[in-house]
Amino acid sequence: MSELAAMDAITEAVESGAGLPEVVRAAARALEASLAVTDAWGATLAVAAGSPAEERALLSGGKGVTSLPLRVADTVVGTLHMRARAKPSASMQRLLVTMIASEVERVRAPERVSESVAADFLRAVLARELSGREQVLARAGELSLELDGGASMIVARARPQAPTEEGWRGRVRAVAERGARALASRSIAALSEREGVLGAEVLVLVPGSDEALAARTADAVMREMEVSLAGYAFAVGRSRIAADPADLSRAASEALLAANVAEGGSDHQALAFDQTGAYRLLLSTMSENPSELQRFYSETVEPLVDYDVQYETELVRTLEAFLEADGNVAGTAQRLFTHRHTIYYRLERVRELSGLDVSSSDGREKLSLGLKAMRVLGIPSAAGPATEAGAEGGRVPRRPGRGS
Repeated sequence: MSELAAMDAITEAVESGAGLPEVVRAAARALEASLAVTDAWGATLAVAAGSPAEERALLSGGKGVTSLPLRVADTVVGTLHMRARAKPSASMQRLLVTMIASEVERVRAPERVSESVAADFLRAVLARELSGREQVLARAGELSLELDGGASMIVARARPQAPTEEGWRGRVRAVAERGARALASRSIAALSEREGVLGAEVLVLVPGSDEALAARTADAVMREMEVSLAGYAFAVGRSRIAADPADLSRAASEALLAANVAEGGSDHQALAFDQTGAYRLLLSTMSENPSELQRFYSETVEPLVDYDVQYETELVRTLEAFLEADGNVAGTAQRLFTHRHTIYYRLERVRELSGLDVSSSDGREKLSLGLKAMRVLGIPSAAGPATEAGAEGGRVPRRPGRGS
């Protein structure tokens, strides 16, 4: 690519408003180079590298890496680390540094909040340990966070699909944070460290009352994880704006529920709380009495999940399709591309295992609520080939992103 075309590509990324990570990726593609940007405190703001090893080489000043200070006037706002096949011309390098420095200046926060302090605050919010507006504002003030105008919460999860390198959870946190800070510079992030979470779960706080900005920030977090964490499965949930800082715990619960629904079987990897439909009705139960939700799941759908895992069947998926088809067996068979006899067989197995008859309105209602409880709890349903007796109609194709 010519230097003129390269500059056009980088300029287009800047003008799109997609954020610093996209600008750096555009520059890396244009220059056929690996790039990383760190702020004045050494925190990584953006990376465009082919692998984690390449990223480490960039940030540690490995062989062939050039590190250039990013200046705005007389202030150094960060550093550009570059390893290129062919060194760009002096004029191109100067323009690149200037444009990236301007982007860093646009998004950088006046102070860098320490990771441990941010983690303590966010975990306290999630655990509802902070009571009242003044207590939340006082703790936020220690982090130089201005929450008087409100804030929203994002829960981002990443689960490796294959063995990965040591310290990957910290990498997930860093990736989610830089995705958020690309659009909302005062965002803070921390690993939640909740028990029972498969993979890494990151809490992200986005200050401000701009709903559109919060939505774009959640999208940026998802985009950064997809680009930077190859071979992972993702789920992102976003809360409504908490206009009163005292409602941040409620916002954290909303983001958690949305992430659970996204991970537990939604067709979308990222969901806002407002997009969770009837699942919102279970928020208070999830937050205040999760054991009751777990008990209801155990009494309805859990035997089906266990059976699917043990025998690689698709009872849960069949039940989902049956309910989506308003109890119509022919419609269910059409949705699953299998024979009606297979559907009848599976629904009979559902009745035997759960004690609930899908032909009755009460049975369908309880099973439907059991599926919602499963998703709110963030339990993914197993999806396996239709090999159980009566499935002579053929195998049911697995839905992308479902099962193991």
